[in-house]
Amino acid sequence: MITSPDRFPVNASFKTSDEDFDLLTSQEGFKPSPYMARYKWVHVEDISRLSKKQWEQYARMSYEIIAAKLPKKLKSEIGITIPE
Repeated sequence: MITSPDRFPVNASFKTSDEDFDLLTSQEGFKPSPYMARYKWVHVEDISRLSKKQWEQYARMSYEIIAAKLPKKLKSEIGITIPE
């Protein structure tokens, strides 16, 4: 997840699944993240568009999507375990 806390309103970008990417980018205040859209990153112009619970869900999902694609050796070295 990438944030811009010094901007107002605070904005952020995060990786999503293919389905969530299409769903979110069709909503007002969300757009494909510049330079990262091809990797299914979404940019939200104001973080208040999502609830705390939604942010927790998307942060966890983003982490799991990215971590799942790391090589096994690197996952082991940095202590990542992803439930299968």
